[in-house]
Amino acid sequence: MASESEFSVVAEGLRKRYGDKTALDGLDLAVPRGAVYGLLGPNGAGKTTCVRILSTLLRADSGHASVGGHDVRREPRKVRRRIGMTGQNPAVDEILTARENLRMFGRLFHLDHAMARRRAEELLSEFSLVEAADKQVKTYSGGMRRRLDLAASMILAPEVLFLDEPTTGLDPRGRSEVWDAVRGLTALGTTVLLTTHYLDEADKLSDRIVLIDNGRKITEDTPAGLKRAVGGDRIEVVVSVPADVPAAVKAVARVTRGVGPETDEEGLRVHAPVSDGVAALTEVARTLQENGVVCEDIGLRRPTLDEVFLRLTGKDKETEKGTDA
Repeated sequence: MASESEFSVVAEGLRKRYGDKTALDGLDLAVPRGAVYGLLGPNGAGKTTCVRILSTLLRADSGHASVGGHDVRREPRKVRRRIGMTGQNPAVDEILTARENLRMFGRLFHLDHAMARRRAEELLSEFSLVEAADKQVKTYSGGMRRRLDLAASMILAPEVLFLDEPTTGLDPRGRSEVWDAVRGLTALGTTVLLTTHYLDEADKLSDRIVLIDNGRKITEDTPAGLKRAVGGDRIEVVVSVPADVPAAVKAVARVTRGVGPETDEEGLRVHAPVSDGVAALTEVARTLQENGVVCEDIGLRRPTLDEVFLRLTGKDKETEKGTDA
């Protein structure tokens, strides 16, 4: 069993069925303290069921789980005191101001008036909302609303924060604002369990990622480790004229250790996997320059988490339909 002194969230052998459908089939997790842990998988993989069990909203049929050192089945109240949750839709009141919202949430969490006011001011500062604190939330941008929603979930400074699709529908600026807020939370020691369909978001935020499908863990690693597992770096050369394609093939072949380069005649592109990307890129660029080959582009292409997702699940995250289980 994973040491609960090292991990904020521990789950072992979680199983859950809905009728004849298996949502979780022996899922194991161990989330280090102070880390952002990405939980990824196709629709129906079991992500939502897992989060609901860990947050005490649902009981597993079997298995063990603890959050903040407390058993989710035997000590649900103690678990709830140590967690925060932010869903896909902001829970704040649009008619109230940010300051009024945070004070209200403080009172709902049984803080006295003085402590609720004090905590509201702390959170307004931490989430860069001081200047807009007395404006109605309905005037806020999407990113500001999500930051306020995160602030509200931090009223009791939870040890573990569950984030479900935190940037759905936000523009790039709004997403960046939320990402900065999440990084700020982990810097203060909060552990974040993140579910998202934006794989670039998981890539940027997560210290480790677990990929689940059919209720089971397929693999777990850092974002970089997952990318390496599906093929590593590829060098790509795009030449200016068709006559230079053979020379580009020869230059790339010198650094691929016996793996024949692939060519795209129409796009004048030559590419191949390499083990030492930077050294290979330097060698190919030097060879092409010595042979007078003019390149439109040359560089290293690293696998994306999208490619990891497709390779390991065989499913297209964009075209899936239905509700996650």
